[in-house]
Amino acid sequence: MMDPRSAAFAVIQRCRKDGAWSSLVLDKMLESCQLDARDAALAVRLSMETLQNSRYLDFYIDYYCNSRKLEPRVRDVLRLGACQILLMEKIPGRAAIHETVELCKKNGLSHASGLVNAVLRRIEENRHALPEIPGRGTSAYLAVRFSQQDWLAERLVSQRGYNFAEAFFAASQLPAATDLQINTLKTTCEHFYRRLDAQGIAYEVASYPAGCVTIRGGRIDDLPGYAEGEFYVQDRAAAMAVELSEVKRGMRVLDACAAPGGKSFAAAIRMQCEGRIIACDVHEKKLRRIASGASRLGISCVETRHADASAFEPAWQDAFDLVIADMPCSGFGVMRKKPEIRQKNEEACRSLPLIQKKILDNLSRYVCVGGTLLVATCTVLREENEAQIEQFLSEHPAYTAVDFRVGDRCSENGCYTFWPHVDGTDGFFAAKLKRIK
Repeated sequence: MMDPRSAAFAVIQRCRKDGAWSSLVLDKMLESCQLDARDAALAVRLSMETLQNSRYLDFYIDYYCNSRKLEPRVRDVLRLGACQILLMEKIPGRAAIHETVELCKKNGLSHASGLVNAVLRRIEENRHALPEIPGRGTSAYLAVRFSQQDWLAERLVSQRGYNFAEAFFAASQLPAATDLQINTLKTTCEHFYRRLDAQGIAYEVASYPAGCVTIRGGRIDDLPGYAEGEFYVQDRAAAMAVELSEVKRGMRVLDACAAPGGKSFAAAIRMQCEGRIIACDVHEKKLRRIASGASRLGISCVETRHADASAFEPAWQDAFDLVIADMPCSGFGVMRKKPEIRQKNEEACRSLPLIQKKILDNLSRYVCVGGTLLVATCTVLREENEAQIEQFLSEHPAYTAVDFRVGDRCSENGCYTFWPHVDGTDGFFAAKLKRIK
């Protein structure tokens, strides 16, 4: 049986070499390793903390390492060891060093065990008096301290100010909780709470939206009510976006970029399954997952359709009361769940506003007069969010922005950005637009 450090090492290597999504690699690794609950939790935390803090860890590895160039696998091992010393206080430093040296020996890196031992010992000796990262008060400091791309740190400081950007990046390093949306088609909130209480599962009832509870850790499919379809996983911000759309029974709804299906499910539950929801995606595999999720939840009003949101469908013109446009984006709002996103370079993000504009221009034709176009992304960059809405409204006089409230805060010109350090959610953007003529 594989130990948790070896499992984490395998995950980190796979993410580095193949560019794989950490969540998918972790799920497969945990299935194959058959770790008990405690070791599985350690493997997950080691993997995520190391991936989230790679640039920060490299700063101290390079500071205390005499070698000019480290082979990638040795750097992976050093990052795992440094992560335990610098970021995981409950693991004694000596134990972290010993286990990391043993990890070298188990994985054909015995030749590097002396170097790994020496570097980690120096980090451990200085853990309470580490050298300062240079440039405090600048975006360059934030990029190293919070393991971000230089360009992204510069962009956030420019758009939101240094203190706000620092708070956002700090929150993006924290372990993400899991939000469960209760399926009131099958149960009540009170009954679901009782099921969690009966198994001693700690949870928090979210302030919004209605029917949301937050848990930390554990396998989702082991929770009470999963097999019966009493809940599904969706971040509070995404669920709130559907709630603010004011979807009602009997409506015709198009979820244009639907995978993994959460917004379609949220709409169906609020509609009490009375009406019609077409959930679209360009990937057949994702459509099968949506259909499977709807079946588990007992949702009968969702039908899946293979469709490209940027390609016009004549039969859909003026046909929907609500069109949900959860658009492709840079994804920087969900870095705490997907640490690999922080490796995206600026060039890869430059084409996104043009893709988004094409999608919005097309989807605007599907909304009936009096209907709503709900725009969403899971990023926090202005050029993909507020700037898109401003341009859209300037070019589409048939639409107007509709303001709404999120808790005790109000949107601005129909737009609201959820922030991890402000709202306790994913970084998420929502805009509500109404077709008035």
